[in-house]
Amino acid sequence: MALEALCGLETRMRVASLNRDQKCDSEVEYYSRNFINNIELAVPPYHNPAENLARFSTDEHGKGIKIQFDHGTTTLGFRYQGGVVLAVDSRATTGNFVASHNMKKIIEINDYLLGTMAGGAADCVYWDRVLTKQCRMYELRNRERISVAAASKLMANMVYNYKGMGLSMGMMIAGWDKR
Repeated sequence: MALEALCGLETRMRVASLNRDQKCDSEVEYYSRNFINNIELAVPPYHNPAENLARFSTDEHGKGIKIQFDHGTTTLGFRYQGGVVLAVDSRATTGNFVASHNMKKIIEINDYLLGTMAGGAADCVYWDRVLTKQCRMYELRNRERISVAAASKLMANMVYNYKGMGLSMGMMIAGWDKR
């Protein structure tokens, strides 16, 4: 019961007790599908999120709310004859508040691929994990490592499906492959 109240299911389920269990099961299944398939993000419950997000950019008086995103992550990548070098800063900030001085912004995708992250921490960490999983799946299916170009294209294709939905993420993928 407490979980229902926390998730807001209690207010939507004012039906008979027999029907309540069925409805609860379907609601829980609907709202927890992201845990079943982590590539499928739970999207807002309206047709075009890019257009409808404007509803949330005004206050109760209809006055526009301007959200200022602070930018400041630096990621560098260099290619040389012997390989690649990646460099990033290590601070995680929220406005003027420094949340961490030692944020890990270079992520190991596999033994031959690295990714850097810039943007919202939740988006970056989530999509880095999804890419790591997809690269591993490719390796298991094809019995060979994924190329750097293929990993980059895979990431671009996955993220493109969420264009206009407010993702705050930048990623650089670097590594070594047969080419």
